[in-house]
Amino acid sequence: MQVSSSVRLFEPPGHLAAAEPAPDWAAYEPAPPSSFGKLFGGTARYQRELADARRRFDSAMAANQKHEEQRLRDLDAARTAHDRQAAADSKRVMEANAHLNRMRADFEAGRPEALEWFTTRVLERSAYPKGFPKLFQVAYRPENRDLVVEFELPPQSVIPDVRAYKYVKTRDTIDPVPRAQIEVRQRYAKLLACVALRTLHEIFASIPGDLVEAVVFNGRVNTVDQATGKKVRPHLLSVEAERSEFEELVLAEVNPVACLKRLNALVSPNPYDLEAVEPFITFDLKRFRFSEDMDVVSGLDSRRNLLKLSPTEFEHLVRELFVAMGAEAWTTIPSKDGGVDAVATSDNLFFGGVCLIQAKRWAGLVGLEAVHALTGVMADHNATTGVLVTMSWFGRASEQFAQRNRITLINGAELKHLIKRHLNIDVIPGTTPPRNAKASDNRQTGRPGPAV
Repeated sequence: MQVSSSVRLFEPPGHLAAAEPAPDWAAYEPAPPSSFGKLFGGTARYQRELADARRRFDSAMAANQKHEEQRLRDLDAARTAHDRQAAADSKRVMEANAHLNRMRADFEAGRPEALEWFTTRVLERSAYPKGFPKLFQVAYRPENRDLVVEFELPPQSVIPDVRAYKYVKTRDTIDPVPRAQIEVRQRYAKLLACVALRTLHEIFASIPGDLVEAVVFNGRVNTVDQATGKKVRPHLLSVEAERSEFEELVLAEVNPVACLKRLNALVSPNPYDLEAVEPFITFDLKRFRFSEDMDVVSGLDSRRNLLKLSPTEFEHLVRELFVAMGAEAWTTIPSKDGGVDAVATSDNLFFGGVCLIQAKRWAGLVGLEAVHALTGVMADHNATTGVLVTMSWFGRASEQFAQRNRITLINGAELKHLIKRHLNIDVIPGTTPPRNAKASDNRQTGRPGPAV
């Protein structure tokens, strides 16, 4: 779709469109004296009136000429302003269409910025009732061909607590009929489910399947914790929907809450009470607390390719990243680590205990087998959580398995972002997934890409 030009042909303003009529001598010329009037000096009086009429006519002609000259100047200025505005509008349209053409090409090439830009435009056009927030964030992961949407859900107050109104004749008043609390809660849960399904539908319907095979929807609400009085933003819903499964749904006939359950969504047991859930995908690793070791960062060039680091340097860089994030970690001896690159502890009450870290310096897909292996190491070390870091990418099956087994996955793109954010260093993450790579590693051979 192209932006069309709204420039129209120049139409002079009404008062400039046409010249004022020139004075008509007939309106000034006095009537000549009659034969009878000539006998009583009418000729001399006529000559005086004729001279006066000529002066007034000449003055009117001069004023008319002056007005016409001013009109022509104003008309020229109006035409110049129109042409200038038309040129500016044409330039704006050309630039807008050039931008659209670039975004279209980038979109078709699967570039994240273009996919995120387009998805944002799609969701911005969604019409919601007054009182609904219009806030969301979008991230496209080309390695998995999926979109992650962080969506602001409506607050509980959008559900009216009044069912109806009734007239009380004895008091001549109109009294509200309150809605049962159980109904308010059920309606709010259904509303959240409808918002999630609608967002998934809009994205799948707008973007081709070869670009987006799955969508992760995280819904959170911006509210105030009644117990503390502080602002909170708990996640109330998280669902990862595969296109192939979602397109089989008949949305006009489904029960929204039951439909989310079928999609294996994580839904708050009590959304009205703001009982939070842990979303399928989160990039917040601040819950880990780790420690110090050799300084790799000091010698790291701002655009150095991570693939050129030695395995030991890469492991220590990962540890330094966690240190910069406020963590305490201990790097292990490579030959005696039993598959563990680092061991960490955490003071977080929920994730407290031992956390194992593995850094995979691989050039290709880190498959499901690697994630499976980490769970075995975690069991051997009685670890509470695990973190698997790579400079390449994971598949969705790995992410789903990691979510179920208390493992956090960090791919190359996320690693680059975290290094820039916490170490203030620009790096080349390593390899990017091939354009025609399959999105899910449960459809791969299961063999990891070679270390380089």
